[in-house]
Amino acid sequence: MRLTDAQHLWQPERGYLNTATYGLPPTPAWDALQQALADWRTGRTPWEVWDESTARSRAALARLMGVDAADVAVGSTVSQLLAPVAAALPAGSRVLVPDIEFTSNLFPWLARSELDVRTVPAAELASSVDEGTTAVAFSLVQSATGKVAAYEEIVATARAHDALVVVDATQACGWLPFDAALADVVAVAAYKWLMSPRGAAFAYLRPEIRSWLVPHAANWYAGADVHGSYYGPPLRLALDARRFDISPAWFCYVGTAPAVELIEEIGVAAIHEHNVALANRFLAGLGRPPSNSAIVTVDAPSAPERLAAAGIRASVRVGQIRASFHVYNRQSDVDAAVAALAG
Repeated sequence: MRLTDAQHLWQPERGYLNTATYGLPPTPAWDALQQALADWRTGRTPWEVWDESTARSRAALARLMGVDAADVAVGSTVSQLLAPVAAALPAGSRVLVPDIEFTSNLFPWLARSELDVRTVPAAELASSVDEGTTAVAFSLVQSATGKVAAYEEIVATARAHDALVVVDATQACGWLPFDAALADVVAVAAYKWLMSPRGAAFAYLRPEIRSWLVPHAANWYAGADVHGSYYGPPLRLALDARRFDISPAWFCYVGTAPAVELIEEIGVAAIHEHNVALANRFLAGLGRPPSNSAIVTVDAPSAPERLAAAGIRASVRVGQIRASFHVYNRQSDVDAAVAALAG
């Protein structure tokens, strides 16, 4: 499906430039969720029907990231999915993290007081990995700045020093093409660029590391036979990444499956081209150099007030305006924001 042909499937208000905070659902996702809520009210639908969306979401997300669905666990948040990795590291392990990193990929490491967590500027991450590094954890796209990490360079340096690579792709997956299989762990919250209800999240877990991770939150949904794991011992977990699943919030995944499948149909490469073109148009209008990111930040006097007066919705991060552009945005959104800031 061509991106321009798909844009009618969203109903954004003019000037919504805030996908980095939360994405807007396409009509198929919105309609599926409304139907599920209506069915919940009457009790006409068995939960297994809603749960089919979990499998659809897992499969579609795996295809987007270029990995096998058997290597993808489902959960609710990035920090919850990263917790087993942090818990499994030996005491004294050194974890290298950017100095401005969203805390979902920082607090799980800091919560383990036995770990040696060190921060460096994001641009120095690859050069800071050495023989003492156990793991390097970073966002593929930084939430605060929109900076795209030197993914392949960091991976190459980490591999040279036998360090784990742990990636938060929440601000990337859905608009930035990347190969998740290069990393050991890639976690994604779906409510931003995947335009899903908050409460759906995924983690790619490389098969080689799953053997030493403990699924501390395992319940019936992590069972080898889900419907045969309701009661009693023995422990009988799935052999693949499903052993790290938690019981899904059904309605979140009801809305996630059609949203991720639509992204797949349009194509991440086409979305990337569209988003970056709008971001660069925004920057050019303000006399800034182009960016390779769908998330950009600018420093402008009285910017929040000017944008609010013009009906433009963006965010403020680290003292700057953060604007983010996605499939439902158009040039008119960009031009309105530029006019507000330039004025």
